[in-house]
Amino acid sequence: MEASDRDRELIAVMRQYFAMKAELESLKEQLEAAREAAGEATIGVFYDPRQNAEHAADLQRSHRLRGEMAWLMQRAEAWGRAASGTDEHDRSEGEPEPEEWQSFEKRADALFRA
Repeated sequence: MEASDRDRELIAVMRQYFAMKAELESLKEQLEAAREAAGEATIGVFYDPRQNAEHAADLQRSHRLRGEMAWLMQRAEAWGRAASGTDEHDRSEGEPEPEEWQSFEKRADALFRA
């Protein structure tokens, strides 16, 4: 089976998404370790970039990553909806619906997890 340009675009988007997800997870681990080492009892103060100048850049980076990941997932979901509409049109009337759909993110995790 040969991948179309749209399929290759989806693959590129999902690779980018999972690279950002890995970076975010690493960043979260680093920030949590720093919070624990600092003995910060108030999580809200530590994770507020206005109140934590030492880690403000990392905190802002984590917020940007979340936003970019949300945007990438919206692109992937739009691709999935478009492909799903095509599949429904191609499916015969007597063919049963697919099994209950998992969320797109869970399916993407299973397909693209490295």
